[in-house]
Amino acid sequence: MSDPDDIFAWQRLSDSLTTSGALREHDPERLAAIGTKHVIYLAMADHPEALPDPERAFSEQGIAYTHIPVPFAAPEEAHYRAFTEALEHAEGPVHVHCIMNWRVSAFCYRYNRERGMPETEARAQMERIWSPDENDHPDAPKWAALIAEKR
Repeated sequence: MSDPDDIFAWQRLSDSLTTSGALREHDPERLAAIGTKHVIYLAMADHPEALPDPERAFSEQGIAYTHIPVPFAAPEEAHYRAFTEALEHAEGPVHVHCIMNWRVSAFCYRYNRERGMPETEARAQMERIWSPDENDHPDAPKWAALIAEKR
């Protein structure tokens, strides 16, 4: 089966990692069909576009589920660390999503840089979705600061 690339802001980053924005009620079945074993959700459970009852939806498909609520207006180092821990301990393939794929792409950028991916490659991957450095969203500077290289 091919990737469900009609899912909002879908990206396949590797054989073991896919990302996207908001999922719809039929998407857990589609993720299971491509072999996803674990889903990590980085947005708030009460967001109007959040998948209803995701624990049940993924469990019914045999997919493990981790929720790390990251408020878009207040990302913190602890959120990023929880993401890295979940990603590194998840049985893959893994799908990570939020609402717009902005949280996910920013976290993946930093994760990839910390593991040696060249900056231009990591940035190009993130910028297929968004650039916190260039976006005019009022919270973008918080994301740019969170993913900035530590010198």
